Amino acid sequence: MLTLCQEDIRLDCQADDWRGALAQAADSLREAGLVTPGYRDGLFAREAQSSTFLGNAIAIPHGTAESREHVHATGIRVLQFPAGVEWHDGERVHLLVTIAAQSDEHLDILRQLTHVLDDDRVAQRLAAATSAAEIASLLSRAEVEARLDADTLCLGFPARDSHELALAAAARLRQLDCVGSDFVAAVAERTPLGLGQGLWLVNSDRDVSVPAMALATPAAPLTANGEAVAGVFCLAAQGAAHQGLLERLLALLDSGHAGELGNADATTILARLAGESASASTRLARVLNAHGLHARPAKQLVQVARAQDVPIRVRLAEGGGQAVPATSLTKVINLGARRGQQLAFSAEGEVAEAAVAAVCEAVEGGLGETVLPFDESREYLAPREDDTPRPEPLPADTPHPGVAASPGLAIAPAFVLTTPRFDYAERADDPSGETHRLEAAIREGAEQLEALVGQARGGEVAQILAMHEAMLEDPELIQAARESINEGASAEAGWWEAIETAAHAQEMLADRLLAERAADLRDVGRRVLGILCDVTLPDPPDHPYVLVTDDIGPSDVARLDTRRVRGLLTARGGATAHSAILARALGIPAVVGAGARVLTLDNGTELILDGERGRITPAPSAERRAAAEQRLVERERREAEAWEARHQEARTRDGHRVEVAANLGNAAHALDAVERGAEGVGLLRTEFLFMAHGSLPDLDTQIAEYREALDALDGRPLVARTLDVGGDKPLPYWPMPQEANPFLGLRGIRLTLTRPEVLETQLRALLLAAVGRPLRIMLPMVKDVAEFRAARAIVDRLLAEIPAEERASELQLGVMIEVPSCALLAPTLAAEVDFFSVGTNDLTQYTLAIDRDHPDLSAQADGLHPAVLRLIEMTVAAAHAHGKWVGVCGELASDATAVPVLVGLGVDELSVSARQVPLVKARLAEFDLDEARGQAALALSQATSEAVRDALEVR
Repeated sequence: MLTLCQEDIRLDCQADDWRGALAQAADSLREAGLVTPGYRDGLFAREAQSSTFLGNAIAIPHGTAESREHVHATGIRVLQFPAGVEWHDGERVHLLVTIAAQSDEHLDILRQLTHVLDDDRVAQRLAAATSAAEIASLLSRAEVEARLDADTLCLGFPARDSHELALAAAARLRQLDCVGSDFVAAVAERTPLGLGQGLWLVNSDRDVSVPAMALATPAAPLTANGEAVAGVFCLAAQGAAHQGLLERLLALLDSGHAGELGNADATTILARLAGESASASTRLARVLNAHGLHARPAKQLVQVARAQDVPIRVRLAEGGGQAVPATSLTKVINLGARRGQQLAFSAEGEVAEAAVAAVCEAVEGGLGETVLPFDESREYLAPREDDTPRPEPLPADTPHPGVAASPGLAIAPAFVLTTPRFDYAERADDPSGETHRLEAAIREGAEQLEALVGQARGGEVAQILAMHEAMLEDPELIQAARESINEGASAEAGWWEAIETAAHAQEMLADRLLAERAADLRDVGRRVLGILCDVTLPDPPDHPYVLVTDDIGPSDVARLDTRRVRGLLTARGGATAHSAILARALGIPAVVGAGARVLTLDNGTELILDGERGRITPAPSAERRAAAEQRLVERERREAEAWEARHQEARTRDGHRVEVAANLGNAAHALDAVERGAEGVGLLRTEFLFMAHGSLPDLDTQIAEYREALDALDGRPLVARTLDVGGDKPLPYWPMPQEANPFLGLRGIRLTLTRPEVLETQLRALLLAAVGRPLRIMLPMVKDVAEFRAARAIVDRLLAEIPAEERASELQLGVMIEVPSCALLAPTLAAEVDFFSVGTNDLTQYTLAIDRDHPDLSAQADGLHPAVLRLIEMTVAAAHAHGKWVGVCGELASDATAVPVLVGLGVDELSVSARQVPLVKARLAEFDLDEARGQAALALSQATSEAVRDALEVR
């Protein structure tokens, strides 16, 4: 959705007429890089069709559908004209909200603005505003109303008393992710309040993420304290969002008809709570306009409504929002009706029936626009595709940037795999039959995943696919789908709604490191949906190719035939998504997050894909291709030489020692890491062990897991990171409240210190497993020395309790440097810790304030940014001053360009994926320490990460 920033606003503009103002608006979009000059003609063409004047001195110029080809990126620019400009329809305009839209995003802006149109003083305030902040504030005060719709109704519930009805309503809000477990607990502690006429109310504002109101009605007559119980409302309060709902409920009580809700169906309940009386004439009409009820058809609707002899009200039929006057343009637009949605019209009086019929006829006729019939069975698609125009194709022989996700170089033709369309009916008449269909599809999907697990190469592949298999057994997911089916949805629609609801909840948690769980959920969902719809993916070519796709699920990666797939290119995704992790595990070069333009590539277009630099070049020239082929030959030679020398000590060309270790997610892979030349394990992600169990793994289970890795290492050092979950990486048996920003929330050491018995068990298991062997324990997400001391106290107590001959002989306790405060306070920490290990993935995103999985910004989350390098430099200096060592265990450690920089900064250990160990060792042998120090100094002298990489490449 488009959002308004102060940087988008230009003050004190002047123009002689509306044409001059519109030309300035077009120039502002072009200067911002949002559009090409051709978009200007689209703005004028739109005004020729109809005025974009909205009201209260605001116009929202935007291009025609044909002009979307000139839009580079969606965005807005706001121009203030204090003296005003007379628009071509005679209205006076002080503010132009000019929109560059690739589809119909301008409707979102329009809806955000409609709330200011009810304030007659807003025109003067916009004209007199002296700061961008003031204008942004005036335009951004959108009202929020509590949710009430068919999904929040729990009708005919088999409860024994009003208290059970209240809990049923609270549970429904919990299922919809409107509230958390604390809200349900609060409702359980409260007694419903009698409202009269058989209705009761219970409310709380604890653990509310989305304000909402549920209603539960009993399956059989109930009484409480001698009074009838027709239904219990459960209110999740947040601010004043629920005020309108309560006012309509009180009005219904005042009318004396509220008691009818107890035996009413969902449609009637929503109608009464929307303000429609039982005597009103009502009728539904479906919006058929391609872009919904935007300004032009909305104006037509208002004119038809005003021509009737009785007042007409309208609301969205699917929700419980208040019915609004159909004669109010701003209120009609603010309904936000999209194509396919139904509007409910109502009126009272002798001619009411004829009046609503006339309005409905106008709506179904298109309201002045040419419309196509709506076929519900064909237009409900999942995943839904928007009407975004095809982006501009990539130019030939020109490098295009993306996110480096898996190293390597590939030269091969493109095979573009588009997301399959799943056509199905939204509704079905046989809930039992649909449930059986869904259950059979889920079983088949589980069998497919089980087969893939057996075929998987590499532990990461098997682990993630096993996680997918577990998702198909998630009782909440299956129950949510069944409930939708019981309410009339088809098996496909019910299943996809459950998937999308769960995936959206995960996206709100900003999932990281263990990857985008939302992508995993949709991957699982598409598998079952494909079975239900009998949709199969097209067969790839029988020759080598680079797979190009919008995004790819982990199970899709696992199915790739690595004999033919030379590389992977995606429009979306980040370097830490499961698909990227698996690409690295399978040794497939990958560039992700390269943008929608890569999907314009034609099948067979030759590509050069550089997984190290994160860029692709379509249709390369003969010279560029020859250079890439030479690089490929050299890389294959280096890989062969690196493999032969993998067991040699890692040293620079002049003999400077740098330890190269492996990052592992499973202790079972330690032996493979040693075979690949790893000189130890620099990061054992112990959370995988916890995620593999349905409950907290006990002491013996953990000891066995850690001992397997220690045995394989045969005296080589093991760095085990304590449990790093929480926020975006929840454990099913460790419930936690949803957080607005889990990146900054309860996770890592912060979380485990809230349950010190869990941390103590893990520490004890590590100490006992490493009896007679060296052990390094690392604490994640430490912000300062206080958290380290709290964990150290537990370790010291365990060392005192466990006899020396029964535990690790050489223990070091260190911290991960992934929070900037930890790097800035490194001198105080270095006096007490035994080592530092820099997690460059998190340190980069926290330092640069960029989510590594952000679809637009992830390419900028580069660990070679000089700000990140300075924090590493500070950390190394502090550690070495106290005789402590520093490792790097993030993705930067395997970046061929970054390796000499890190060594030049003084890093003592590099920990990388096991596959990268030989190559990193070989890279170290290509330079000496003085050269590395020179590259580090050069990198620190730059202003941006791009400048760093450019300077190092030139060197």
